[in-house]
Amino acid sequence: MSSSTAVPGQSPIAETAPLSLCALEPHVPADRLVAEMVPPPRFDSVRFDTYVPDPDQPSQVEAVKVLSGFATGLGGAHATGTGKRKWFGRKAAPVAGPLGVYLDGGYGVGKTHLLASLWHATPAAPSLKAFGTFVELTNLVGALGFQQTVQTLSGHRLLCIDEFELDDPGDTVLVSSLLSRLVEAGVALAATSNTLPGKLGEGRFAAADFLREIQGLSSHFRPLRIDGEDYRHRGLPAAPAPYSDEQVTRAAYATAGASLDDFPALLDHLARVHPSRYGALTDGVRAVCLTDVQPVPDQSTALRLVVLADRLYDREIPVLASGLPFDRLFSDEMLNGGYRKKYFRAISRLTALARDAKGLVAQ
Repeated sequence: MSSSTAVPGQSPIAETAPLSLCALEPHVPADRLVAEMVPPPRFDSVRFDTYVPDPDQPSQVEAVKVLSGFATGLGGAHATGTGKRKWFGRKAAPVAGPLGVYLDGGYGVGKTHLLASLWHATPAAPSLKAFGTFVELTNLVGALGFQQTVQTLSGHRLLCIDEFELDDPGDTVLVSSLLSRLVEAGVALAATSNTLPGKLGEGRFAAADFLREIQGLSSHFRPLRIDGEDYRHRGLPAAPAPYSDEQVTRAAYATAGASLDDFPALLDHLARVHPSRYGALTDGVRAVCLTDVQPVPDQSTALRLVVLADRLYDREIPVLASGLPFDRLFSDEMLNGGYRKKYFRAISRLTALARDAKGLVAQ
């Protein structure tokens, strides 16, 4: 459908009208949630040999070695599918030591690249490996129910959990119980986070009340520290400054598959869409154009924006914006609070996507 739209102060644009994320309310069936537990498109082709360690960070070289060995050790009968029926038969033999690895490090050191590489390198059919963010995992439990989630994942050889963070007591108990059941079924675990397993939950809630559950989670993993600077900004120019409303609007109309939304309106819309559907919200979108970017008003809104930023980054969707730069989205109080790591990750990822969007603006 074509339209002729006038941009203030400029001649009309005769282009295809952009989409509006605010007009979309996707519904995602539970079976799609399970089928989509694979590395996101950005990490389809990553492998251990495409990871470029920083020569000044020996921990990055060591991480590749450890994870390659971990993947090799995950072969065997269970990986071929013969373990699918184990849930209904005898329990797996006890495994000595943690049946999991936990990649700890700062933003942009390549943890997700390494986690996806582990998924690809593990000798098992894709249907016997699962990959998802912590939020996607808890959403899966919400969609299937706890017992059905255990039964669905217990036949897997490997469960990879990206951005592992505990944000409330309910999640602590839920994930602790889920992972304990999966480990008993012989499922190997791998996770990334910016927080060591023994420190999960600090600064977010009364962690002392849930110490037993947190310690139980920690026992499932061997921590693997990865040091380094954010590769998304390593040797690259600074993120572009925000554009004008007119530039963003013109780019949205000139870009096939682009969306165009007012930022405050989009934040309101996110409150009406469950975070498990944010990925589906971006189906078919090739660029996200936002006008009037403003500081995020409260913590609940900020956490929803973090999930959307993750889904946009996973799908490599550039973001073109007017208003404030992305490093001013969150207040000082937010950046110094218990969720600061999530907010810094969102800033890092949105900055990378803003850099990707530079080519959408006519010079």
